[in-house]
Amino acid sequence: MAGGVPPARADRGDGHRSAGPARRRQTPDAAGGAAAGARAHRADAAPDRHHLAGRPAGNRQGGHPDLRQVVTPVPGPVRRRRRDRHPRARLPGPDPRRIAGRGPLRPAADRVAAGADAGGDLRPARRGAGPVARARPGRAAQFAAGRGGGPAGAAAADATEERMAAELALGRHGRLVAELAALVGRHPVNERLRGQYMTALYRLGRQSDALASFRDGRRVLVEELGVDPGPELAALYHAILRGDPGLLAPPSGQETRVAVPAQLPLAPADFTGRVLQTSELVAALTAEPGIQVIAGRGGSGKSALAAQVAHLVAAEFPDGQLYAELRGLSETPAEAGEVLGRFLTALGVAPAAVPAGIEERAELYRGLLAGRRVLVLLDDAAGERQVRPLLVGGSGCAVLITSRNRLGGLAGVSRTDLDVLDPAEAVDLLVRIVGADRVSAEEPVAREIAELCGRLPLAIRIAGARLATRRRWPLRLLADRLTDERRRLDELSIADLEVRAGFELSYRGLDAGARLALRRLGHLGVPEFAPWIVAWLTGAPEAEAEDTVERLVDAQVVDFSRVDDLGTPRYRVHDLVRIYGRERAEAEEPAEELAAAVGRVLGGWLTLADQVAADAPSDEIGWPRPAMPPSAVPPELVARVLAAPHDWFEVERPALVAGLERAAALGLHELVCQFASARLGPSFLGVNRFESRERINRAALAAARHAGDRHGAATMLAELGLLRYDQDRFPEAHRVLDEALGAFRELGDARGQAVALSGLGVICREAGRLVEALHFLDEAARLNELGGDAGTAYPRRLAASVRLERGDFPAAWSGLEESLAAYRRAGSRRGEGVTLRTMSLWHRATGQYGPAIETAEAARVIFGRLGDKLMEAYSVRAWAKAQLRQGNTEQALAPLEGVLSVCQAMGDRWGLGVTLRTLGELHLAGGQLRDAAACLTAAMEVWEGMDAPLWRARTERDLALLHEARGEADIAAALRERATKVFHDHGAREYGELTR
Repeated sequence: MAGGVPPARADRGDGHRSAGPARRRQTPDAAGGAAAGARAHRADAAPDRHHLAGRPAGNRQGGHPDLRQVVTPVPGPVRRRRRDRHPRARLPGPDPRRIAGRGPLRPAADRVAAGADAGGDLRPARRGAGPVARARPGRAAQFAAGRGGGPAGAAAADATEERMAAELALGRHGRLVAELAALVGRHPVNERLRGQYMTALYRLGRQSDALASFRDGRRVLVEELGVDPGPELAALYHAILRGDPGLLAPPSGQETRVAVPAQLPLAPADFTGRVLQTSELVAALTAEPGIQVIAGRGGSGKSALAAQVAHLVAAEFPDGQLYAELRGLSETPAEAGEVLGRFLTALGVAPAAVPAGIEERAELYRGLLAGRRVLVLLDDAAGERQVRPLLVGGSGCAVLITSRNRLGGLAGVSRTDLDVLDPAEAVDLLVRIVGADRVSAEEPVAREIAELCGRLPLAIRIAGARLATRRRWPLRLLADRLTDERRRLDELSIADLEVRAGFELSYRGLDAGARLALRRLGHLGVPEFAPWIVAWLTGAPEAEAEDTVERLVDAQVVDFSRVDDLGTPRYRVHDLVRIYGRERAEAEEPAEELAAAVGRVLGGWLTLADQVAADAPSDEIGWPRPAMPPSAVPPELVARVLAAPHDWFEVERPALVAGLERAAALGLHELVCQFASARLGPSFLGVNRFESRERINRAALAAARHAGDRHGAATMLAELGLLRYDQDRFPEAHRVLDEALGAFRELGDARGQAVALSGLGVICREAGRLVEALHFLDEAARLNELGGDAGTAYPRRLAASVRLERGDFPAAWSGLEESLAAYRRAGSRRGEGVTLRTMSLWHRATGQYGPAIETAEAARVIFGRLGDKLMEAYSVRAWAKAQLRQGNTEQALAPLEGVLSVCQAMGDRWGLGVTLRTLGELHLAGGQLRDAAACLTAAMEVWEGMDAPLWRARTERDLALLHEARGEADIAAALRERATKVFHDHGAREYGELTR
């Protein structure tokens, strides 16, 4: 017992205490080690003070010798323990079964009861015991006189105390408590009676009353006799204070029947996967038992994993395994007191001896498990408050908890978070349920079913059970039924297993704000999101939204995904949880409110897009934008986006695409069309974000047409044509832009016509139809004269590049100077960069290689600052080609290889072909004919799939030089002749260069 052995009282011969510990009261902590304390004080205590509650005070380190008498056989496995093999076996002191001095316990009780005079005056046990020996001079005589002295009274006192001790030893405390209360009331300084009364109260679960009785006794002793309670009563007080389970048990014989509960639930026969988690949990529970928490969403297989692990380690816990289903998120969660009662009964405590209060039950529970090796499995915990009373400490016992809550408030626990199964494990689980033959016959479909189930174990188990009970169903039939999101949760149900029911429990456990966020996240349907999405959906401040998201994470309905490159935490919702959230949203909220929430998200995105466009104006013709209502976008988020707009849009792109598609489906086509037509350069809707742009454009075009919005549909047609141009699908781009041009002419929209004409002009340029290209571009410039500097500069720069192709150098330079000035007036750094790059091409074409290198480098710097990797690579290629013309092949090689990597990474086929041709030229100039042939041949393969006759002809001209270097004059002549004809037919400047 903490605190060690208190010093013995030192009384001088004159009856006064010496200085030292004089008048020192025995506190609970100072009374530690009851047996040792008793020995330390026996110098001034009567011999019969060994027995307060009908037994020795006991050895506090070894436990109470009468503990196990309250332990009774229970159904189930029972193991006998010999006292000499149990940690509490070797106990000092007399045999408590001989407490009356002779004979067995029950006859002694009966004999004592027969001879006691319960109505007589009682003195303290055995004349020298109790406070009399310790009282101040004069008070001892007063005390004795007040008790009626004499042999008869002493005998009556002894008999009554011994009877109480015997009755308590037989577990009759319930019927003794009233009698003991009366006796203590008549004899308040009788410490033995008070100790017996305290013991009876404690055994009835009235711990606080027992402690109060001790305080009353101490007060009476001090006031009446001027002494503190003796060491045995103080030790009893301390034992009750700390809930010593030994106080509850009557004495036992040499052998004891100890209950060894075996309550573990069955482990699933088809348990699959979780190899790493299983091995880690087994290792942790066997190496150093403690508290392990398995957390995961509903249906993730927490209970199955816990049961599997518990059975694997059961042999390590020979004193038993306890199990409780806590029903954490149900309408009737298990109360900790209820579970403790079942556990105590399973551990052998007689039902009548189970304390009434939860604290007393917890104290007894921990005491019974002290020094034993028991595994406790607590399944489906609601939270920390529910499980705290069920936890046990020490080095022998282990607790394994499953919960949808991570139970972050529990200290000193280890946690295992369960996500979905990996793809192979998911299919393996399906195999275990359905059978290997059926799965192997339709293995791709099995993988599809696993993915449609979100690789959630419960969902896969249900899908497998449905197939197992429908032997004639092909797997494809179930896969097709699961594809419909509106029916998927209905399909994932069989008998009493239902995915939706598990989600319902989690949903009901959320607060109102978290439920709102989950509904609207499900309705929006984004695969990944940042907290600001929740802020926009719910109308809450971002800080509040962050707290809401974290509560959803704690509840295992939202998963933390990652910290993105900008340092923002991002989250995801499991597909099946998302579908459930959408169901609840459509069932609980008006459609108008849901659409408004999605509209706020699009408004936030548009606000950021406008900020990006304003910070770095585009080089293209912009669309007119209606005034947007103010959006609640915090300045901190705007600053974060502007600091790295391309990175932000790349991170946000999956959410943007899904959100815009959802908005289009809800009829918010105006907002979707505005975003789809935003001029964001390469940030998001620029070059080589083909799949994302395709999805957004398709959704916006369909929504505009469905709404009868002719202008919106024409705008989306023009954007689709520009997308086809970026995809190098020139014939299709021409057809779509021609359709858009007709629509804008019908609407009388000059700006829309200028956009379509500019697109048609650049397509014709790439296809080598240079005269037609100039026609379109000059008309676009004329229509857009009032469209602002950037709007005018765009078609003029493109027209200048066509004139450069035709060899009209003066007109080309004039157009480039006008464009550069206009872009600078508009503040468009991107426009300035693309114009400087075209100027570099002009300088190289006119033989001015120094200025060509300088302007290309200036363009590269601009694009590098803008974060436009593709145009930066194009500028490097222009610089390298000018170096090549000066004969600096070694300087140009490494930069060109870097350009090639960028084009490959971004899927830019046009840039890939041009760069391969340039590398071929470089190797040809250096005499590396084999490398030159490889590069030029690869470039020709690119051109074969594109409508790019001029670039094919330029590559053939280089191949002619290669064959000449090899001495293959005939092949070279044929290639040169074919290239010359193409240059002639398309009016390209190379025709004049070859025929001069």
